[in-house]
Amino acid sequence: MKKILTPIFLFQISVSLYGQSAYLNGKISDSKSKETIVGASVVIDDSTGIVTDIDGKYFFKTTAGKHKVEIKSLEFKSQFKTIELKSNDTILMDIALESESKQLDIVVISAGKFEQNLYEVTVSMEVLKPSLIENKCIQSIDNAIDQVPGVNIIDGQANIRGGSGFSYGAGSRVLVMVDEMPMLTADAGDVKWSFLPVENCEQIEVIKGASSALFGSSAMNGVINFRTAYAKEEPETKINFYGGVYDKPKRKEMVWWQDGNPTYSGLNFFHAQKINKFDLVLGGNLYNDDGYRYLETEQRYRANANLRYRFGKKLQGLQVGLNANTIRTKGGLFLIWLDADSGAYRPAGNDLSHYTTYRTSVDPFVTYNSKNNSRHTLRGRFFRTKNLNNTNQESTGDVYYSEYQFQKHFEKGLTWTAGMVYNYNEVHSGPLYGTHFSTNASLFTQIDKKWDKLSVSFGARGEYFKTDSVETREDIYLFMDNSKPIAKQSKVKPVLRAGLNYHLFKATYVRASFGQGFRFPSVAEKYIKTSASGLDIYPNDSLSPESGWSSEIGVKQGLRFGDWKGYLDVAAFWTEYHNMMEFTFGLYGPFAPPTYGVGFQSQNIGNTRISGIDVSLLGQGKMGPITANLLLGYTYIDAIQTDFNLERDSAFNTSKNNLLKYRYKHTGKADIELGYKKVSFGMSMRANSFMENVDSYFVVFFPGMTEYRKEHDHADAIIDGRLSYQLNKTAKIAFIVNNVLNREVMGRPMDIQPPRVFALQLTVKL
Repeated sequence: MKKILTPIFLFQISVSLYGQSAYLNGKISDSKSKETIVGASVVIDDSTGIVTDIDGKYFFKTTAGKHKVEIKSLEFKSQFKTIELKSNDTILMDIALESESKQLDIVVISAGKFEQNLYEVTVSMEVLKPSLIENKCIQSIDNAIDQVPGVNIIDGQANIRGGSGFSYGAGSRVLVMVDEMPMLTADAGDVKWSFLPVENCEQIEVIKGASSALFGSSAMNGVINFRTAYAKEEPETKINFYGGVYDKPKRKEMVWWQDGNPTYSGLNFFHAQKINKFDLVLGGNLYNDDGYRYLETEQRYRANANLRYRFGKKLQGLQVGLNANTIRTKGGLFLIWLDADSGAYRPAGNDLSHYTTYRTSVDPFVTYNSKNNSRHTLRGRFFRTKNLNNTNQESTGDVYYSEYQFQKHFEKGLTWTAGMVYNYNEVHSGPLYGTHFSTNASLFTQIDKKWDKLSVSFGARGEYFKTDSVETREDIYLFMDNSKPIAKQSKVKPVLRAGLNYHLFKATYVRASFGQGFRFPSVAEKYIKTSASGLDIYPNDSLSPESGWSSEIGVKQGLRFGDWKGYLDVAAFWTEYHNMMEFTFGLYGPFAPPTYGVGFQSQNIGNTRISGIDVSLLGQGKMGPITANLLLGYTYIDAIQTDFNLERDSAFNTSKNNLLKYRYKHTGKADIELGYKKVSFGMSMRANSFMENVDSYFVVFFPGMTEYRKEHDHADAIIDGRLSYQLNKTAKIAFIVNNVLNREVMGRPMDIQPPRVFALQLTVKL
């Protein structure tokens, strides 16, 4: 009898306990902006808790009875509630939190793939808000990125702290992402800046230093994450109309136009709206540019959409969506000038390329936020680039990218992120590259732990690559010890990263980080075979992957003057690369006329070291009646080839020493905007020291380069200015002058930047 009564008694207890369950749900929002807060914590009885999902919502199962509830989030005042729940009750509790931050409120995602305060991340990061892009009337995102301290864009190629030089769009050590997914092409492995939707920019986050552990191969020099926007609580519509005219350069002989100065004009459109559980974002761009260089014109048409559906109570936490972007670009392009005088803005010989390009990306995704503080994300990307031109350099590249990511927020500030990536590329290009197929597969994981004052991060990734029949074959060493490998010719290349951040004083944060990097050569670097303006480029199918590591120590100091808040960031960094890949001038082809085998080829130049100091100052707020936004930066680098051979290498560079090519030793950036009532005034500055070392080919073989570099062997700066007036609640008009002093500044050899430009912009927000 006793054996029979025992299970009945236990069953009655379980039924009784089940009947005591109760439920709490709701939405957490910002009391000022009314926008929902993602990642806010709801903690019951100081023990268990849950974080809000992407819509700021939470759902919590607990027991009946009296409970203490704490609601908290970064930069907001915590709220405490005492509630009493009855059995099987479901209580709706929406909470509006008030801001309490005495520091500049900047939340980033890229550092750990979850929301963090910028002060507490373990790496150097810079953030660009869309207001800077709008205020400067920027038509292509590279012009905005070039304003970031420590970053240079050299003829379209991103360079962070001197990690890259110039290779004319073949390969990138900086991973450019849109919404955390790579946006590098299948053929050249480069970014198409005009493809990124200026009209739909939520925030641009720049990580400086190796980030391969979390983001993959091409992030060995850093990451640029372009985040697009989703619909907020209120519908939003924005239209930008703009037009500009190129002024005459100071040297009158450079003027090639006769029937009026060249102009450009454009239109940006953006609309975002919530329709019940459906989020809709639409954007578009029309642009026409006569070009400041002869026949180098551009016309583009871009359209994009972000779609997301949020399921209801039956499938709480489940979201599906699709993001898409497409662009058609047509124009002319040249690489080499005719000469340094009247031909500075004219192409040499038959160098002009007439092109038409089509680029399309389609990104489906599924996200599920479970009730136990974990998130599952499955997303993919199809990215096609199709280049048509008159120079027999056509190509089509397809990227098929897929990623699964799991993230779990544990109690007491612990976050675990893990996932897997599969990437398949196809390139069809005839004589330019040929036809090639490549595969990349990887596994990654990262642990982030936050205590009261200390934040620690550790991550690891394993990478496998295959292009055609060539696979990853790497010797694996223990950290930086290259004396004896722990594994030989491994098909998987592991990379590690670690970092910490310590809240030293009230507004002082000290950090240190170390990260490894690894990059497999792109199809263009290995297989390109072409010629332009007598400049032959040869393939190198024996090109080896490059690897390296980056370390830094930095301090971020919060600043506050009344209602103006900002921070000063100072970092010292040290980066080393092994088997670094760069396009190098030399004798690579058959000794026959007209070129006699002389040209460029991507080579493993050896081992390199880049060290330096990076300083930035960012702030915003009010000083009395004046609003003041500030972004300043200075970067010094010492970039050298550590195994430089004087006899072997000096003949191919202009400095005749071990300086890496196409780098600026000193760079300075500044952007200041002041506002009073309806009027605002802003100025930007970008300054670079003299580019000491370039390929000697450009100097010796092209007219005027030797004399031009002697005359322009000093630092120079470009200053932009802008003035705007708020006409009413919806419309603002702005007058912009770029290159105010009409300075003649050269980027890479034979690429003189635009003269002074006058532009007018009308922005309407509904």
